[in-house]
Amino acid sequence: MKFLDQARVFIRSGAGGAGAVSFRREKFLEFGGPDGGDGGRGGDVWAEAVDGLNTLIDYRYQQHFHAKTGMHGMGRNRTGSKGADAVLKLPAGTQIFAEDNATLICDLTAKGQRFRLAKGGNGGFGNLHFTTATNRAPRRANPGQEGQEQTIWLRLKLIADAGLVGLPNAGKSTFLSVVTAARPKIADYPFTTLHPNLGVARAGGRECVLADIPGLIAGAHKGVGIGDRFLGHIERTNVLLHLVSAHNEDIAEAYQTVRGELAAYGHGLADKPELVALAQIDSVSEEESREKLVALAAACGKQVFALSAVTHNGLEPVMHAVFDTIETARREQQQAEERQAKKLPTEEI
Repeated sequence: MKFLDQARVFIRSGAGGAGAVSFRREKFLEFGGPDGGDGGRGGDVWAEAVDGLNTLIDYRYQQHFHAKTGMHGMGRNRTGSKGADAVLKLPAGTQIFAEDNATLICDLTAKGQRFRLAKGGNGGFGNLHFTTATNRAPRRANPGQEGQEQTIWLRLKLIADAGLVGLPNAGKSTFLSVVTAARPKIADYPFTTLHPNLGVARAGGRECVLADIPGLIAGAHKGVGIGDRFLGHIERTNVLLHLVSAHNEDIAEAYQTVRGELAAYGHGLADKPELVALAQIDSVSEEESREKLVALAAACGKQVFALSAVTHNGLEPVMHAVFDTIETARREQQQAEERQAKKLPTEEI
């Protein structure tokens, strides 16, 4: 399945049905009076987060979604039926923006969450509504209200607990394929990964979702290489696992390049908890590996893990650190929400 994380869609809710002009006609009843029913409401346009989707590829081939018009009213005071709704089924993590692609309408972060994007028009009144003491036989009815229409942008930000970042060929895809059941494309040339990949890692009764994004190079925030358009997929993560390949001649420069791109992108990525690991240590000598570990620790100012996804060396300590960091972040978030819920509104005396 192809990956698509942004789509432009036109939506229109259904118009309301027209009211009916009708009069009661029965044998032996000379003046039956009006009995025109109201028109039905037009259908709404809804957005719904559903399970089993992780791309917006469906909206590449269909960009127009129209809800149905309400049925017209009928005689004998019969109200027209409501028009059918149009539902945009989206993966969790989809943000919906207005036509300017900047004004956020809603953010679907949980499966089952629904949001009404366009309300259907009301049905028109039948002639029964216009009966008065002086006008016993009105011959007018209202047309249905027009529906709403607008162009919206769908932007997907994957829901993941941890994000893998690094330069191209840093071993991110290999790491993902080893610790999860994901099968990303792996090759010995830059930019093998062209779109984000997700995988579920499990260890010791704990599990988390890992997101692997295409590698970053200097100037990515200006569009160099693949650019930074995929960094949005790790905005929701609790921790970043920064892999630096032992193949790099200048370890400090390789680390600072990626950190600089994260800071240039913004949106809080540079402030997220970060774990740093020297990857692909199986491809260099032990002495060179130790030297680069020291250099990387000096560049980042924190503990550095050493790992090899190919030989599975050092994977367990890294994954335990990832799980611990995620649990700490979740705990802090829960405590913040509880503190917010306990806050009472202050009253001025």
